Amino acid sequence: MKVFIKIILLFIFSFNVIFGQEFGASVDKSSVGQNERFQVYFTFQNGDINRLSEFTPPSFKGLKVLSGPNESRSMQIINGQVSGSLTYSFIIVGQEIGDFTIESASVSYGGTKLTSDPLKLSVIKGTSTNKQVDKKLGISQEELEKSVFIRAIPNKTRIMQGEQLTVTYKLYTNTNISSPQISKLPTFSGFWSEELETPQNIQFNIEMYNGERFRAATIKKVALFPTKSGSLELTPFELKVPVIVKSRRSRNDIFDDFFNDSFFGRTETIDHLAKSNKVSIKVDPLPSGNVPSSFTGAVGKFDFDVQLDKNDVDLNEAITVKTRISGTGNISLLKLPEIQFPNGFEKYEPKTNENISRRNTVSGRKDIEFIIVPRIPGVKEIPPLQFSYYDLNKNNYVTLTSQPFTINVKEGEGGFAQNTSGYTKEDIKLLNEDIRFINTSSFDFIKRENIANVSVLFILGLIFPLSGLLALIIFRKRQDKLAGNLSLLRFQNAEKSAKKSLKLASKSLETNDLVKYYNYLSQALFGFLGDKLGIQNADFTLDRAIEKLEQKNVDENLVSRIKKVSEKCEFARFAPNAVGSDSSGEIYKSVENIINEIASSVQLKK
Repeated sequence: MKVFIKIILLFIFSFNVIFGQEFGASVDKSSVGQNERFQVYFTFQNGDINRLSEFTPPSFKGLKVLSGPNESRSMQIINGQVSGSLTYSFIIVGQEIGDFTIESASVSYGGTKLTSDPLKLSVIKGTSTNKQVDKKLGISQEELEKSVFIRAIPNKTRIMQGEQLTVTYKLYTNTNISSPQISKLPTFSGFWSEELETPQNIQFNIEMYNGERFRAATIKKVALFPTKSGSLELTPFELKVPVIVKSRRSRNDIFDDFFNDSFFGRTETIDHLAKSNKVSIKVDPLPSGNVPSSFTGAVGKFDFDVQLDKNDVDLNEAITVKTRISGTGNISLLKLPEIQFPNGFEKYEPKTNENISRRNTVSGRKDIEFIIVPRIPGVKEIPPLQFSYYDLNKNNYVTLTSQPFTINVKEGEGGFAQNTSGYTKEDIKLLNEDIRFINTSSFDFIKRENIANVSVLFILGLIFPLSGLLALIIFRKRQDKLAGNLSLLRFQNAEKSAKKSLKLASKSLETNDLVKYYNYLSQALFGFLGDKLGIQNADFTLDRAIEKLEQKNVDENLVSRIKKVSEKCEFARFAPNAVGSDSSGEIYKSVENIINEIASSVQLKK
């Protein structure tokens, strides 16, 4: 009895394996307008798609094939059995009005031929909204725009000032395309932008949009932080996309029916300009009431920590103050409020270091380190340091406060204090060495017969110290001027900062880290332009830099090269593996030459 049951179960299983597979046909529209494109699908399911072979499409008599067959597949393994589905899709255009029959397609599955059912289709008179049709290819511009386009997808359309807005740019296509090229990058006027991490190679996935099936790929992802309130707009992202379509053959060609086959069909390539949609963002201002005095514009969620490396010091001994701000938000624009130290402390310029993660949400930390030097002895109290930010979850301002610090400043050896006489310990010690007291002992003057000639070395020995002192005074005045003028300081240090970024780019190229390589190149070029033109980081855009260069009568050829190089850098950041090593070197040389030419431009001298 058990053997009989096993035989029955084995028969049922074998029946499902042999006859459970399905191969059907479907169309996304049963009635279409003249010259309107539609899609036809032939789908195999409930079987091992690796055993499929010899797919034979119908002739599509009376209809025009724009693209196909395009394949999409899925597989799953259940209890050790492989099952999946495979779809062959075609993009079709009906150029003549009437009723048509799409004949059966067939496919071989493990030696068994599977056939789909015929499909009925009506082509009716279309509307007059179609744009001009390419006579050779039989496809309109409107159809191209529906087949290949870019979507700019914001995660929000209304945000607070300083809040992160994430915009994803996706390329959609339901036809065959070749490698796209950037035509125009979007501009983010009124935003601070941070490029988010995306795969280095474009990866297409099947996605439904407006009830239609497309292959979609993320081509750019950016985090935007609005620096002002109001209604802000993102300009379109434009790509030049080569679209591969099937060309029309001569009606007198005796091989016309044969070459209508999708495998042998002749194709043409059309350059299509795909544009993303414009995006409007409503930015609400931060509350104006109860704004802490220590608030400097930070929005997000942060932690704050302050440490001193020592509390007991000698007079004139340096103390290192280390502050760290970490959390989620625009790390690059974080800054401390002005810190007030007690009288008798000299403060030096801070050193800043950033560690930022640019995945879906911008987060990380900023370390700010500076040195203070006590000039007056005694016990000094430093009040708590404060950092404030706007918490989006609490809809309120939050102030973080450090502990107060007590510093014991000792006079040091010798008991001399700077405030006693206006001299430092070193000054007073030197006085004891260089004063010659009056000698009261008897001595005789010796008469010299001839006065020695004054040597050249003696004269130089008098001139050099005086020249050195004069140069030191000029240098000190220049440093004081720069310290009080941040714009001038950035202008003077622009070349140094750019060369540092270029050096980091060169090291990244040696390690084949192309993402960092192109980020450093962009940082070198854009940072140099911002420093030379006096544009703050939060307000910097390439368009604004170009406008200022034109106002300073910079050569048009140089301006054009800046635009081209910036576009190349952005494209390389978007698809670094698509740029060869030779092109990488050319872009590096172009950025370096542009920086040198701008640096030597008379019009930019201050």
